[in-house]
Amino acid sequence: MTDLPILYTFRRCPYAMRARMAVAVSGVTVELREIVLRDKPNEMLEASPKGTVPVLVLPDGQVVEESIDIMRWALVQSDPECWLGHEASDLITANNGPFKQALDRYKYPHRYGLANGIVHRHAAGVHLEMLENRLMAAPYLAGSKCGFTDIAIFPFVRQFAATDAGWFMAQPLPAVQNWLSSLLSSDLFTHIMTRYKPWKAGDAPICFP
Repeated sequence: MTDLPILYTFRRCPYAMRARMAVAVSGVTVELREIVLRDKPNEMLEASPKGTVPVLVLPDGQVVEESIDIMRWALVQSDPECWLGHEASDLITANNGPFKQALDRYKYPHRYGLANGIVHRHAAGVHLEMLENRLMAAPYLAGSKCGFTDIAIFPFVRQFAATDAGWFMAQPLPAVQNWLSSLLSSDLFTHIMTRYKPWKAGDAPICFP
């Protein structure tokens, strides 16, 4: 056991990605516990019965269950890149709501009783056009440098683009494509996508970042 905050995460979850990226850039050390979604550890479920990742359990027992709140928590502790000065709530709200809903139906249409997700791909594209307009003026949503809004949105655009990469790259979205490519190739993203074996009780702590 350690006295560190404990971060339950799942490598491919976009919510967990943005939380890990904020923790990593902050430099605040946590104990990372990679989980398997089909076999969630009891320790995580006791802390957060809703059973979704990420979950941050602080040493005083406080539980932070929302990825955006975990991002803010980490950056309040330390914000060397000044990410907190670049939080566009309108873009993040649109990402977490209409874009995420359309993304899920585009990527997993059969879960929603749909023959395909083409209509929802178009709906998600409206959000990407809004990002394109923003990114035509600067390489990042935060301006000349990456910031909070970029990281809050990036993992979901990544997931959308990967659903049909050929189609995505053929779209007239050069600014979004360049922005996505820059973040995908960043040292920060490479670092937070390190593979860890699933955690079980008794394992030696993994300190992150």
